[in-house]
Amino acid sequence: MADQCMQGWILATLSVLFATCFLLIKKKERGTKKGLLESRSKSVNCTANTNEECRSGKFSDADVIIVGAGVAGAALAHTLGKMATGNIPQSLKKSCHAVIKIEDGRRVRVIERDLTEPDRIVGELLQPGGYLNLIELGLEDCVEKIDAQKVFGYALFKDGKHTRLSYPLEKFHSDVAGRSFHNGRFIQRMREKAVSLPNVQLEQGTVTSLLEEKGTVRGVQYKTKDGQELTAFAPLTIVCDGCFSNLRRSLCNPKVDVPSCFVGMVLKNCQLPCANHGHVILGDPSPILMYPISSTEIRCLVDVPGQKVPSISNGEMAKYLKTVVAPQIPPEVHDAFLAAVDEGNIRTMPNRSMPADPYPTPGALLMGDAFNMRHPLTGGGMTVALSDIVVLRDLLRPLCDLNDAPTLCRYLESFYTLRKPVASTINTLAGLNPRPLSLVAHFFAVAVYGVGRLLLPFPSPKRIWIGARLISGASGIIFPIMRSEGIRQMFFPCNRPCIL
Repeated sequence: MADQCMQGWILATLSVLFATCFLLIKKKERGTKKGLLESRSKSVNCTANTNEECRSGKFSDADVIIVGAGVAGAALAHTLGKMATGNIPQSLKKSCHAVIKIEDGRRVRVIERDLTEPDRIVGELLQPGGYLNLIELGLEDCVEKIDAQKVFGYALFKDGKHTRLSYPLEKFHSDVAGRSFHNGRFIQRMREKAVSLPNVQLEQGTVTSLLEEKGTVRGVQYKTKDGQELTAFAPLTIVCDGCFSNLRRSLCNPKVDVPSCFVGMVLKNCQLPCANHGHVILGDPSPILMYPISSTEIRCLVDVPGQKVPSISNGEMAKYLKTVVAPQIPPEVHDAFLAAVDEGNIRTMPNRSMPADPYPTPGALLMGDAFNMRHPLTGGGMTVALSDIVVLRDLLRPLCDLNDAPTLCRYLESFYTLRKPVASTINTLAGLNPRPLSLVAHFFAVAVYGVGRLLLPFPSPKRIWIGARLISGASGIIFPIMRSEGIRQMFFPCNRPCIL
């Protein structure tokens, strides 16, 4: 009887919380809609226009222009370049109507600022859901021949104790796991895979502006490495130029937050305490992250709060790492950590987060870090980008002609909704369970269960007060996520029609 009462209480509490949250968020959305449209109008006016007549149809340089050839851009180029069009995926057949006509892949033109192998300290850990997306896109061989390491979960360290949290991989093939690697090697493999397709063109250049005509993006203006100013035209331009994007302001409302910085090093010839696991040390004043990037190297990322870090040049950084961080490092890698500090190859990078807040723009789309960033500590950025590519591929497949700008715009607006399930759950579910309702239900079930245990057998004013604070704290974590992602987009993404 007590268990039944507890279950009923949990269900009733969840129902009230959902209803309250929904009403509050809908009210806020109505109040901010007008301001959002005005902001978008101002941003679009800043986009460059061209006096030359915009080309379309057979006069376009390509079907799709992709700005940037990082993880998102390179994977997208390969996907669109080999995609057969006209056949409707099963998931869209009930709501979509198109002529069944199989064609070769799209003509894709990719413009990348620097085609040399990138050397970054982030973008090195791919969640299991991301690996499943690689398989879906036919890119799983891009983690081969780069000494990538399998990752089966995380190990959490606190005050000398640790525990393992494994990914729920029991229902998957034995090869399905996370992967960690050198970011540059992974990107070069995907670029090679993309340009192996005859209809994908990859060139080096810096895109300076989008070309717009009557509110529709028609192409880009860019500068070659020789300094020559050129233009390129296509019915669809996809901006994937990374976290430092100079084009996003005309396509979204960027609210970039920089809560901390990563200090990165490579530890050599040592073994982590828990093999094939990412290691999160819950240190003071902030976490420390370690994971293998090859069979002989371990990436160490020290989170430093704020936007200002100790100076590397005058030795303040080395002192900070040795006196504050080193005592909290597990003994198995302590000596390697000190050796890396002494070696001096220390790099820093700001940790950026930015919620997705797009301006639906005919002829253009944002993807990757240019569109949506999450704290690198979650290791979810690449997985979300690859999932977005799967969604976009399935949306565009029925469209044989991308020159129908109004129809294309409706498809692209659907993309922003259909991507929400994975984007809103990646921080906690590793891309393996893209169901926001599961996340929220589990989140509140744990909180309410904890309150129930607190109140039994005899509730007291103090226990009730603590329970109320617990529910309030849980709500303060999950409701802002739901509000930023959108209630309808998170929980009812398929209710939005994708096609006329």
